[in-house]
Amino acid sequence: MPFEPETTESPDPRPGSARIELPLVTLNRSDVERETMEIDVLIVGGGPAGLACAIRLGGIMQERDEPLSVLLLEKAASFGAHQVSGGVMDMTALEELLPDADPATIPVSTPVTKDGFWYLTESRKLAAPIVPPPFRNEGKRIVSLSRVAAWMSERLEAAGNVDIFAGFAADHLLYDGPRVVGVQTRDQGIDKNGEKKPNYEPGYDLRARVTVICDGVRGNLTKEIVRRLGLEGRNPQSYETGVKEIWRIDPAKHREGTVIHTVGWPLAADEFGGGWIYHLPDSMVSVGHVGGLDAADPLFDPHRKFQRWKTHPVVRELLVGGEMVEYGAKAIPVGGWYAVPTLAVDGAVLCGDSAGLLDSARLKGIHLAMKSGMLAAETVADALAKDDTSAEALRPYDAAVRDSYVGDQLLRVRNVHQAMTLGGRWVGMVRAGMQWLLGGRDWADGLPSEPDPAGYRTLVERYGTTSPPEPDARDFDGTLTFDKLTDVYHSGAAHDEDQPSHLVVLDTDICRTRCTEEYGNPCVEFCPAHVYEWELDDLKLNPSNCVHCKTCDIRDPYGIIFWVPPEGGGGPRHTYT
Repeated sequence: MPFEPETTESPDPRPGSARIELPLVTLNRSDVERETMEIDVLIVGGGPAGLACAIRLGGIMQERDEPLSVLLLEKAASFGAHQVSGGVMDMTALEELLPDADPATIPVSTPVTKDGFWYLTESRKLAAPIVPPPFRNEGKRIVSLSRVAAWMSERLEAAGNVDIFAGFAADHLLYDGPRVVGVQTRDQGIDKNGEKKPNYEPGYDLRARVTVICDGVRGNLTKEIVRRLGLEGRNPQSYETGVKEIWRIDPAKHREGTVIHTVGWPLAADEFGGGWIYHLPDSMVSVGHVGGLDAADPLFDPHRKFQRWKTHPVVRELLVGGEMVEYGAKAIPVGGWYAVPTLAVDGAVLCGDSAGLLDSARLKGIHLAMKSGMLAAETVADALAKDDTSAEALRPYDAAVRDSYVGDQLLRVRNVHQAMTLGGRWVGMVRAGMQWLLGGRDWADGLPSEPDPAGYRTLVERYGTTSPPEPDARDFDGTLTFDKLTDVYHSGAAHDEDQPSHLVVLDTDICRTRCTEEYGNPCVEFCPAHVYEWELDDLKLNPSNCVHCKTCDIRDPYGIIFWVPPEGGGGPRHTYT
């Protein structure tokens, strides 16, 4: 495989173990000439942050009568195809961005009419008499984020002043010293052995005065630039993985506009997360479950937790007789205020989930992503007008984010995830409630945290043996609960199978030795798409199953799995998630 890696040192997640030098990985060939495009602004990622940035920048160009060359790059074949969210959406940012747009025209969306909050035991539901403030959603809408992105892209295309490249993945950043000067897009037409196929097309060098990085949670560009330029926040970023399904249920059970959140079973007391039930229009419901990727259990499986959650009597009763329509999974950044990296550098800014801008108490980030994209557009336009795109000229964006309601909301929940991690479920819930009343303060402000893999316990530490019991395959009945391959089918995931694996394991000897002995090869469990499989004492990869959730890049205990972009257009094909 024709890698041209740079080598950097990465912190090892297991205290006391040897440090491992990790390369930055590219699947592009280094022996070809490439076309170069010169543009003013390159926006990487067509999610809520990137689309909001493009729409706002287009508006500024019209207001000031100052045309710029702006290009929006999206790795999915169509806008929305790679978007996944719970998703109850705070409408504040969208109303600012498109004040004349009617939210009712967003397909597959409805206003929230009722909230509920349940604590689950294995067989019982305890409904809170008063819904906790973070889970009150009056004035918000239940949405399909994939439809929101498609709806926004239609408005961007109608404006006609931003160029759009869908189906093009950004492989890696281009630099001039420490300055970001653009990206190189992914080569198309490379076979499994790294050789050119007849349809080979080299990626472009897109050189931009400013690059707006909106490549999502644990984006490959964000991971690269944060490490290379030392942009880390005070705390390392923390993550959860959300696994969801869209169901069409019996209309008699459907309550359009109802939002339910759950905590408790099936998570262990030292595991962070919960479930949701959102009643969309047309007898559809979004059901899902999130779990923290700092779980101590080395065999923690977000997909299996979700399937077990669906067997709870109250969830089962809702879904029985219905039909599962679509599946998706995605990591989310929950580290909060102290995990937000530096947002502006020479030639580039970070937005949305790339920057960790998510309210971890309310699990809401769509509006924060949009607002960050809008603020980025304003700062970038001002910087270009002065012909100065240095870090100093772009730094007002960082300040604007922190001074806006984005910063206000992150500051209020700045210690929530740490409290849950340090205290377990009950102590954490009490502390989180006190923090909400005290504006985010805890006994010590700025509670520390560790990288998620530091939470791992070995098989012996967790189970007292190196051979824990195998999960029960009977957990999946094919009507209410589904195995990973069935769910992947319902994600629409598709990749050209004759290309290098975009899940790159840097040292498979570690998989066969240390990882087997210490953790039991947890990638087989934590991946919600059955990408990793243990076969004949060796690791087998099924990259065509990948739903682009990034869980493996985060939870791998040795930091040797790299998610890099597959050929543009590959991946899930969401329409309702």
